[in-house]
Amino acid sequence: MDLSSLSAYIFTCLVIELTPGPNMGFLALVAATRGRRLGFSTVAGIALGLLVVGVLAAAGVATFVDRSEFFYQTLRFGGGAYLLWLALQQWREADKPVLDAQHMSPMVRRYFRYGLTVNLLNPKAALFYIAILPTYLHSNASTESSTIAEAVWLTLIYVSIATTIHILIVLFSSTLQPVFQKEGLRRNTARGFALLLAAIAVWMVWQSARP
Repeated sequence: MDLSSLSAYIFTCLVIELTPGPNMGFLALVAATRGRRLGFSTVAGIALGLLVVGVLAAAGVATFVDRSEFFYQTLRFGGGAYLLWLALQQWREADKPVLDAQHMSPMVRRYFRYGLTVNLLNPKAALFYIAILPTYLHSNASTESSTIAEAVWLTLIYVSIATTIHILIVLFSSTLQPVFQKEGLRRNTARGFALLLAAIAVWMVWQSARP
């Protein structure tokens, strides 16, 4: 890939990741109401999820899902349902106090799983690997293995860009946490973010509908 194509690809990744979606909404919710540590744990899960989906796409699994109406719709509605469930969980946890470092480890693992699962069921990520990333592959690749290697390389670039943006979201959102230390304000803010996450889930399902 030449420099101009690489620059165009990086710009495309930036635009896509700066578009509001389930990752951005959930990370803002977690970091602002639960703190930086759980935010970074969620980022790690998201990064792994994006990487797994990218590798599966390079191996052709994502194309199979795209061509199968049943599997695509299952992914689409399954992702939306999972986000709605997460929104409900966050609504319920709004009444719980922020945990101290001693009791944080189980929550770190849980939020890592949240981030991972959201992206394994995220049609936005799958559509990126199916519809956008292949347009930057060299059509004259000598072998199938070299094409797969290039796809994995582009996947790593995308995951790196996405993870950098997600880390910045956590860093910024977590600075707001002290503002929400008052119990009533923290509860109301957490519930507001949970409603926003539910709205994002509905938007994601609607936006990923096929004509």
